[in-house]
This record gives sequence, C-alpha cells and structure tokens, in this order.
Amino acid sequence: MARFTFNLPDIGEGIAEAEIVAWHVAVGDEVAEDSRLADLMTDKATVEMESPVAGRVVEIAGEVGDVIAIGSPLVVLETAGEGEGTPAPAPKADVVEERIEVETPGASAIEDAVAGEGDEALPSSVSPGAGAAGRGDQRGEEHARAAKVLASPAVRKRAKDLGIDLADLRPAEDGRIRHADLDAFLTYSQGSGYATAGHARPDETIRVIGLRRRIAENMAASKRHIPHFTYVEECDVTELERLRAQLNAGRGERPKLTLLPLLIAAICRALPRYPMINARYDDEANVVTRHGAVHLGMATMTDAGLMVPVIRDAQAKNLWQLAAEIVRLSQAARDGTARSEELSGSTFTLSSLGPLGGIASTPVINRPEVAVLAPNRIVERPMFVPDDLGGERLAKRKLMNLSISCDHRVVDGYDGAAFVQEVKRLLESPALILAG
Repeated sequence: MARFTFNLPDIGEGIAEAEIVAWHVAVGDEVAEDSRLADLMTDKATVEMESPVAGRVVEIAGEVGDVIAIGSPLVVLETAGEGEGTPAPAPKADVVEERIEVETPGASAIEDAVAGEGDEALPSSVSPGAGAAGRGDQRGEEHARAAKVLASPAVRKRAKDLGIDLADLRPAEDGRIRHADLDAFLTYSQGSGYATAGHARPDETIRVIGLRRRIAENMAASKRHIPHFTYVEECDVTELERLRAQLNAGRGERPKLTLLPLLIAAICRALPRYPMINARYDDEANVVTRHGAVHLGMATMTDAGLMVPVIRDAQAKNLWQLAAEIVRLSQAARDGTARSEELSGSTFTLSSLGPLGGIASTPVINRPEVAVLAPNRIVERPMFVPDDLGGERLAKRKLMNLSISCDHRVVDGYDGAAFVQEVKRLLESPALILAG
C-alpha cells in the first residue's frame, strides 16, 4: 500500500489560503477517483475539491471553519501500490458558487412577484398497455440522454444512487454536471421541512463559517466604522401602481414589471443631482469616489446567505431591461451561477423585503458605499387629497415608506433627506420617470 498526499492547489490568482466550509469524507472512508472531498471558500468563490485517485482516507486537514494555506496537505489517501509521499497530479478544483467581495448586511429579498422560468416537462411514463418492447425503447432513450451529459464516474454513481436522471439537470457553462449541481437539484426539488406546532425542536450548535461568517464580519465592520443615520419618508404610490398595471397590461412577451424597476428608474434619475449619495468611501486612503454611472446592488436572500448582485449601468436601461436583469441576477445569485463581476462593484444598494417590508427599516450600509435605500411594504389608508373644487376629499390611497441609511462622514443629513424627497416626487408623479 502507498500513501498519496493531495495538497491544496492554487485555486485563483492572488489566493494564499482558503477556509474549509464542508467535508464530504472522513478518516476511514473509501473514495473513488473524482469523488468530492471538501468545499473550500476563498474571498472570491466556493471551490469543490475532487480526489484525483481512489483510496482510503487516512488523514484530513483540520475541521470545518479552519483556514489552510495553498500548497499544504488537504487529504492523505492510502492507495494500492508501493511507495510513500506520492506527489499530487494536476488538481481538480471546480468553482461551484461565486461570491461577493463585501455583502450588504441589510436583510432583503427580491420580490417574489418577478417571473421565473417554468417547470420543465417530465418525461411521460409508458402507458399501461405498452409491451416490453416499448419499455425497452424508453429505457434506451433515457440511457442515451444520460450518456450525452458530461459528468465524472463518481457524479454518475451518486446520481444513480439518488435516482436522479442527469439529463434533467442544467449543467454549468462548460456543460459538465458536478456534485454541486446534484446538491442544488435536491435542494430545489425537495424543499425544507419544518417542525409542527407543539413539538419543541432540539437545541443546535452551529459554527459561523463560510459565507455566513463573511456576512457577520462585514456587518460588524460596517457598523463599527460607519456612523449611520436613517431617514424615513412616506410616499403616495397610488398613481405609480396604476401606471405599473397599465404597463403590464400591454407588456406582451416582456417580463412582468414589479415595483422595483420603477423604483430603480426613479433612483437613477435622482442620483445625478446628489452625487455624494452614489459614491464609495475609502476610509483608509481618505478618498471619496463619486461615480457617474449607477451600478445598483440588489440585496438578495439565498439559501447560502445574503448576496448582492449588481445591475451595471442601471441608468442606461429602460424599465423592461431592468425587469429582465432583476430576474436574471436574482436567480443567478440563488442558484450559485452568478459570476464574481456580477457580485461586486456596486455604488448604491437597494434592500427590499417585498411584502415583508414592514413600516420602516434601518438598513445597514454596504461598505464601502455610503448609502442604502429600503422600500417598505405598500399599505392602503384613507387620505385627504385635492378635489376639483380646490378643496379636499377623503380617498383610499396606496402608501409606502422609504427608509435610507447614510454614512454621516460623507453625506449630510440635509442631502440624504433631499435625495429621498426627490425620489418621492418622481414616484408620486410617475410620468416624470418615463420622461426623456
């Protein structure tokens, strides 16, 4: 028997170390070639490590949450053969989940109302009257479909054990199915269970690691370094909602408009008058960069944690383009296919909880940005409005609060409030949003 040491490979330019976020093997386990060993997180991505050889695990490097250096031993395997210290061949490291450089700590979810893709049709079963030949033809077709899918033997075996047809999975950009794709399929097809009322759940001790630890660190850094102030204003969005309904009625094949594209368009129209809001502050160099383009971050809740996909040059997109980008980026963040450039570089962040928006919020700034805006839920209330005779009448109106948090080192209270008032003016007179 020989020992094979698999050293942590170079998994990205400038990466010196990585955090172990999941082990898929333990000491004593037998592993096949291409079996998944561990998932490691760097500053830019979660990376899946697969075994280059078959053997029995005799040593592993540390526990979940430990950080190990590039080039240090990750796993030692006992393999068939002779000799000691067999050098590791070219590593197999697959990026399975892109990450943001700095996640905003304000809790958020892009509205569920955005349209997603429809369910794919499942293969039809053989009719009761079909003979053995028909069943054989169907099995042959399924085998042919699965054979066209690119996947390692270990992935194929695991899919077979789980009863998953590889042809039903959507592969990554290179067309290859990986263990992470199986995990995602199981997550989104089976859902999560919850304890029933009246039954106490057992206590859990959970280590804060990986993306959750990064979120915690960035949240603490934002609150520790940035003196926040929050301003809340009420907006009458009755006419805005009426306009949205009219636009959706004639949208044809275009994506459905939620409130977010209209709100983003209003923000993009208001920001040029308040350049100190659309900015990033390097507090170490003591330099504020006021950006001309609006790279708008959308705080998005995913199963892995909070991510902020970025709409590049939002000011140059129309409502339908914004709606399409919201759907695309939020889905990419949730299924782990968002690229690193789509998860970093925002200049202003929008944090929306949709129908859970509450009355007011105190969102936490996505450092190094200097402001974050949180729309709250829409409610209907009676309100006095002007009538045709110059007086007032009581009417049912749709009202929504806007909550903004600003970095008081860069943004004065007056400027933050004036910016929100400008956004309010646009939302209450929505024709101005569409004006050229």
